[in-house]
Amino acid sequence: MPSTTSAVSDSGRPVPSSLWRDADFRRLWLGQTTSQLGEHASLVILPLFAVLTLHAGAGELGVLRAVGQAPVLLLSLFVGAWVDRWRTRTTMVLADVGRALTLAATAVAGVLGLLGMPALLTVVLALGALSVFFDVAYQSSLVRLVKRDQLVRGNSALEGSRSAAQIGGPALGGVLVSLLSAPVAAVSGALFFALSFLSVRRIRRTESVPERSERPPRVWLRIREGLRFVVGDTSLRTVCLASAAFQFCFAATMTVYLLFLPRELHLSGTVVGLALAAAGPGALLGSLLAACLPNRFGHGAVLVTAAALGDGAFLCVPVLHGSSAVTVAVLLAVGFVFGAGGQLVNVTVMAVRQAVTPDGMQGRVAATITFAGMGSAPLGSLLGGFLAEEWGLRTSLLVTAAGMMLSPVLMALSPLVLLGRTLPSPQDTAAEETDRPGSR
Repeated sequence: MPSTTSAVSDSGRPVPSSLWRDADFRRLWLGQTTSQLGEHASLVILPLFAVLTLHAGAGELGVLRAVGQAPVLLLSLFVGAWVDRWRTRTTMVLADVGRALTLAATAVAGVLGLLGMPALLTVVLALGALSVFFDVAYQSSLVRLVKRDQLVRGNSALEGSRSAAQIGGPALGGVLVSLLSAPVAAVSGALFFALSFLSVRRIRRTESVPERSERPPRVWLRIREGLRFVVGDTSLRTVCLASAAFQFCFAATMTVYLLFLPRELHLSGTVVGLALAAAGPGALLGSLLAACLPNRFGHGAVLVTAAALGDGAFLCVPVLHGSSAVTVAVLLAVGFVFGAGGQLVNVTVMAVRQAVTPDGMQGRVAATITFAGMGSAPLGSLLGGFLAEEWGLRTSLLVTAAGMMLSPVLMALSPLVLLGRTLPSPQDTAAEETDRPGSR
C-alpha cells in the first residue's frame, strides 16, 4: 500500500501528502469555518437590529459599523506582535470563548429589553476586538501547520470555508431577524463560536513558535520591525495601499448599501440577507479558481483582473429601482461576481504575503496589512453615513462604489502586476532588495 505521507515535520511527525488527510488541518479548517459563519451572521444581525428595531438613522448606522471596525485600527499591530510569540491555537480558543459569551449576554439583554444603542455599541466593539485576535492567529497558524508548497491549497481551503460562511451567515442572520428577533438570532452566532472552540482546541500538533528570550524586545520594537519589513517589500507595500483604498471605499459602500436595500428598494430582511449571501457561492468559485488561475496566468494578472471585475460589479446597483424579480436577480448576480472576484484576490494576496514573509514575521506582517486595510474601514463607514444623509442614498452609493475601483488601479500601476506563476521566497526578496542601487 502506498504511503500517505511525503515528509517529516520539524517536530518529527509525518506530514500527510494531502492536506485533507491531516487531522489537525481539518480541525483548523472546521474551526475557522464555524467561526466565520458566526461572525458573518452577527455582521447582519446586529446592524439589522439597529435599523429595524431601534430605528437607527444613517449616521447612527455609520457609527455602529465604525465602532465594530475600530479594533482593527487600534489593535492589529499589537496583536500581530503578540501572536508571533504566542501559540495560535490558544489565541483562537480564547477569542472563540469571548465571542460566544458576548453574544450570549447580548441575547439575554435583548430578551430583557436592555439592548439599546449604547449596549449594542459595546457588543460590536467587543466582537470586533476578539475577531482581530482570531483572524490574525488563524492566518499565522496555517504557516505553522503546513509546508510552504501547501500554502496555496491551504489558503484556498480556508478561504473557501470563509465563502461558505458568507453563504450561510448573512442568509441565516436575515431570516432569523425576520422570523424571530435580533436578540434570539444572536444565539446562533454564539453557538457557532462554541463549535469553533470545540474544534480548534483539539489541534494536537506542537507549533514551532520562535524562542522567547529572557528579556523580549519591547512590543513597539517588534511592531516597527513588521512595519519596516512591509514598507521595504514592493509587493507587500502595494498590497497595503490597495487594501486600504478598497476597505475604505467598501466600508462606505456597505453602510449606504444596508440602507439602500430596505429603504430605497423596499426589500425585506430576508431578501437583504439573501442579497448579501449571494457573495458566498461566488466566493466558493473564487476559491476554486485561486487554486489554478495564478499558476496558469500569473499572480499579478489574476489580482488586477479579479479586483476590477469584482469591485466594478457594484456599479450596477445604483441604477436599480423597486423590489421586482429583476432587481433581486441583479442583486444576486452582483453579489456573486463580487464574491468570486474578491475571494480570488483574497486567496492570491494571502499566498503572496505568506510566501515572501519569514516564519517569525508572519503575525506582524498579517497584522500590518490588516491595519493598513481594515484600519481605514471605520473612517469609510462614517463617510458612508455622512454621504447618505447629505447626498441621498442613490448618489452616495454610486460615488462610493466608484471609489472601490481605486484598488485594481493601484495594483495595475505597480510592479505587483508583474508577479508571475512562481512566487518569490523570503530569500529571493531579500536578494532582490540587496541588488538594487543604494540598498544596504
